[in-house]
Amino acid sequence: MPPSTLLLQSRLSAPKEAAVNYLTFMDPAKESLEGLLFLLLRFSSASPPPLAMHHGGGGGAIRVLNVAEKPSVAKSVAEILSRPSGGMRSREGRSRYNRVFEFDYSIGGRACHMLVTSVTGHLMELEFDDRFRRWHSCDPADLFHAPVRKSVPQDKQDIKRTLEEEARKCQWLVLWLDCDREGENIAYEVIDICAGANSRLNIWRARFSALIDREIHEAVQHLDRPNKLFADAVDARQEIDLRIGASFTRFQTVLLKDAFVLDDTGDDRNIILSYGPCQFPTLGFIVERFWEIQAHEPEEFWTINCSHTSDEGTASFGWIRGHLFDYSSAVVIYEMCVKEPMATVQNVRNQEKLKYPPYPLSTIELQKRASRYFRMSSEHTMKVAEELYQAGFISYPRTETDNFSPNIDLHSIVHEQVAHPNWGIYAQRLLDPEARLWRNPSNGGHDDKAHPPIHPTKFSAGETNWTDNHKRLYELVVRHFLAFCSQPAVGAETTVEINIAGEQFNASGRVVLAKNYLDVYRFDSWGGTLLPTYIIGQQFVPTTLTLDSGVTRPPPLLAEADLLSCMDKAGIGTDATMHDHIKKLLDRCYATKNANTRFSPTNLGEALVMGYNEMGYELWKPYLRSMMEADMKSVSIGTKSKSEVLENCLQQMKACFLDARANKVKLFDAMGTFFARSSRPVNETQNVETVRPCAACNESEMFLKQRPTGEFMVGCRGFPQCRNAVWLPRSLSEAAVTDQVCPTCAPGPVYKIQFKFRRRDIPPNFDVDHLGCIGGCDDILKELMEISRFGSHSQTATPARNPNQTASGVRQGSSRQDLHTSFHPAGQFTNGQTPVVNPQGFRSTHTQSSGNASGQVHCTSCGEPCVLRTANTEANRGRKFYKCQDPSCGFFAWEDDVENSAPRGRGGRGRRGRSSSRQSSESASAGRRGGTQGRGRRGRGRNADGMMFVAATGEPVHGSCFICGDPTHFANVCPNRGR
Repeated sequence: MPPSTLLLQSRLSAPKEAAVNYLTFMDPAKESLEGLLFLLLRFSSASPPPLAMHHGGGGGAIRVLNVAEKPSVAKSVAEILSRPSGGMRSREGRSRYNRVFEFDYSIGGRACHMLVTSVTGHLMELEFDDRFRRWHSCDPADLFHAPVRKSVPQDKQDIKRTLEEEARKCQWLVLWLDCDREGENIAYEVIDICAGANSRLNIWRARFSALIDREIHEAVQHLDRPNKLFADAVDARQEIDLRIGASFTRFQTVLLKDAFVLDDTGDDRNIILSYGPCQFPTLGFIVERFWEIQAHEPEEFWTINCSHTSDEGTASFGWIRGHLFDYSSAVVIYEMCVKEPMATVQNVRNQEKLKYPPYPLSTIELQKRASRYFRMSSEHTMKVAEELYQAGFISYPRTETDNFSPNIDLHSIVHEQVAHPNWGIYAQRLLDPEARLWRNPSNGGHDDKAHPPIHPTKFSAGETNWTDNHKRLYELVVRHFLAFCSQPAVGAETTVEINIAGEQFNASGRVVLAKNYLDVYRFDSWGGTLLPTYIIGQQFVPTTLTLDSGVTRPPPLLAEADLLSCMDKAGIGTDATMHDHIKKLLDRCYATKNANTRFSPTNLGEALVMGYNEMGYELWKPYLRSMMEADMKSVSIGTKSKSEVLENCLQQMKACFLDARANKVKLFDAMGTFFARSSRPVNETQNVETVRPCAACNESEMFLKQRPTGEFMVGCRGFPQCRNAVWLPRSLSEAAVTDQVCPTCAPGPVYKIQFKFRRRDIPPNFDVDHLGCIGGCDDILKELMEISRFGSHSQTATPARNPNQTASGVRQGSSRQDLHTSFHPAGQFTNGQTPVVNPQGFRSTHTQSSGNASGQVHCTSCGEPCVLRTANTEANRGRKFYKCQDPSCGFFAWEDDVENSAPRGRGGRGRRGRSSSRQSSESASAGRRGGTQGRGRRGRGRNADGMMFVAATGEPVHGSCFICGDPTHFANVCPNRGR
């Protein structure tokens, strides 16, 4: 932690603790007295100390670095503050999008040289350490406790360098970030960078709600300190969302995307089945309403209606019972009314009714009303509102507050709208005391202590660069402001109750006496009908008396305004993030939105919710997230610590994750209800453990997996784009990646594998259990690979080391890492026959003396003789192949491959036979020597030093170069090759 951070601990509970922190930061030789004086002033009064006391320098002008959240805000702040001094200078920073503005200004009577620049939102990103960042680098459950770090990404390094360079030359840092939790978190990111470059910075916070002269000058003359608790709350939320989102997203994506044909998503090969702690409960609201609609069963009902027409008009009376679902009962009552149709007026009530204007405008209400009135999405509403704010026309659009402070001059805001051609006359009436139209706004009961409600800050009759949505949203903000400063509408409501044959009916009418706020707020209506005059005891015969039927209707799909209300009531997300959660549902193809802004789930969204619902977990319900949001608020006010919230929340969610993974079959069943199964291999059902980074593509991880046949391999996750693979011997019965890292092999980390071999397939002098490394450093593993049996996936037998092989044991130019050589244990062949392993991995009992291609082929798995059959497929019709007699065995080999792999003598049937035989024998000898010698000097069974080469069976290796006949080398290194 930089020393300056100690100064920034938010309002500590005891002045003594604050003194310790402050003096730890300050230079005792120069500023201890100043620091003590600061503390006395700071904790003896609610107002901040005189700024002139904290210049941190000599008698000259203080250099002040001002940092805003966006370039446009930085420019507006600089323009406003530089007007008294006659203008500003502008220059480029390291980032061409974040300029630096310079001008002179006076703060608290002290001359200052101001430098104003900006960031672009969050300067840092929270991410896992490199070991855990790749999808298949670890068990997703490990992400709940894997190390995380917050760092500046590459695309923002230029901004970081600008801040560092400017901070080194300044004494003060003034933070002009948005005054909410997110802005406070960004402020501390800026502090970390700037204080790292200059630990003696005096750090201040400017708090403002609108980019207008009055607000900006007020903010800079009343600077405050940053609030660490707000920043901690955001840090906790970021870490919780990262860990929960990454673990569940990896789990369900790897589990499901290859198992089903996900037609909802277009390209289902690249789909990410994301899970978000806010996103999923939001989807739950949509699915729950959809299920209510599907579960609805229409039911017929009956009701009695009557009307009465007189000279003054018509009154429609409704049945007090509403309706009945029993037809017979409804008919009996109706017939009673028909037999005695005389209606008697029993009661007439006249009363004054008030329709109150809305509360001051918060972010959620802005989004809901824009959706209801203009069919604007919440995302687009916030985009337009942000643009209006940055241009200075409205106040900060992200606020939970719906009541105004008494200190705000509302009359001056209304006065700015007097000149408007549409609502200017109403604004004049509102300011006229004789009209008695003014009313102080009602208190909505919410205050985020950061920003006032959204209100207009500058007059405009419509800018030339505004779109229709800019005009609509500005009009909504202004009319809403004028409305909640107005008197409620006044109406007279009349209710008439009548009796027909003992059944009660009533009718209501309303007359608006004074529209008041309705004159300006055209979005609200308060209609009514005028009833004829009735008096108690009056009798009349209804004009009509009918028995009507109807059918119950299901609730409608959730509209966007309704969805926002559900999220707000449940505490899902914040006012600044709710629209993002809704957008993600649409982007992830979990939900769709129709032209009426109503949502319905896709098959994919419904299947995911159904799967988790069947598990018995309400991960799609809002309760868990509501508790998390309450914990974040507790952190922001200091009643809970960040570490406490993180520990409790992640422990709870990890338990849910482990249970969900144990019950993943329910997720499979739910997906199977909507989607067809895919023919692609299901990655999650395989044993996937990361071994090392892929050295071929340098993009994906190499991971250990077990194939359906029981064989083990280490392959690249980037398949089929990258086909790099290491095939492990079929003699393996078990294999598991450990957390031990090989200190030798690169690129790393290369994790060691715990192997367990079958005893019958390896020599007795080797242990069946071996902790090995596939990076190329493990000689024991090479020998075990070399003398083990392989299945039909083996490539042509290759030595453990050849001229094209790198030091790490990976053969360059090949799509696979061939660390093995195909051999069989000694003692399995008799009668002097030398075994030969061909490219398909079978063994043949052809002898070198046979001189023909006949002979019996045995299965490499069970050792039984194979049967010869003829292929009938279109591509290989008539071609013969060998197959094991055991139906459960998967052994297969083409007959011509068997013949080509048989050994030949010199002058035999062709080059391919000699090469294959000699290559197999030679690779065996090279492998048994640990791959330390080349293939250059070999004689007929002996090398130049007189040593004899033998195969794993103990038989001598025969052969020489078939190009020149020299017994000291083979054809692949012959100097005459290619002549």
